[in-house]
Amino acid sequence: MSKIDSVTVRDSLSVSFTVGAYGVAFGAAAVANGFSVVQSCLLSLLTFSGASQFAVIGVVGAGGSAISGIATASLLGIRNALYGVIMAPRLKVSGLRRVIAAQITIDESTGVALGAEKRNEAAMRHAFWLTGSAVFIFWNLFTVAGALGAQAMGDTRAWGLDSAVPAAFLGLLWPRLEKNSDRALAIVSIIFAIAMTPILPAGLPIIATAFIAITVGLRR
Repeated sequence: MSKIDSVTVRDSLSVSFTVGAYGVAFGAAAVANGFSVVQSCLLSLLTFSGASQFAVIGVVGAGGSAISGIATASLLGIRNALYGVIMAPRLKVSGLRRVIAAQITIDESTGVALGAEKRNEAAMRHAFWLTGSAVFIFWNLFTVAGALGAQAMGDTRAWGLDSAVPAAFLGLLWPRLEKNSDRALAIVSIIFAIAMTPILPAGLPIIATAFIAITVGLRR
């Protein structure tokens, strides 16, 4: 196995720690919405998709059924399946490694990996495994901390942790927008998502922007 370069380590760990720290907010929010510490930790351990996890506790906490929560979370998790389609031919893994890769195929591992692909294939693979594994570890550790310290933390929104994930993802995405048309599409999507936030249920404004990208892609 080739040596992991310092750029890959820097990018992977900076993103993974920042995003993983947001697990504090999830753990605290889950307990605040009636989940036990064990249930909160199992959600992070088994689901491992921040948006889907927040959807579950949001729906259930608002009085919705578990089925409604699962349905909403599954809808938000569709993007991870699309990431899998992109990453599978690049990683070329099978057996147990394929199962592990599927679990850590998320926004951050995919974004950092595709960003590193410009350097070489080895950097891409190292970035995927390092970022995905580190986010998994940090996210679960901080979920435990948030769940145990929910009462002491108070309103988790006051800590500004809710901005960590979108800020990190924007940092990954923006350098890949090399054309002005791509940047314009991103800006229009951002404006659309913000405008739809007061109207659509949580998570759906982001998914709705996919239709803008599809429409533009078909026109091209």
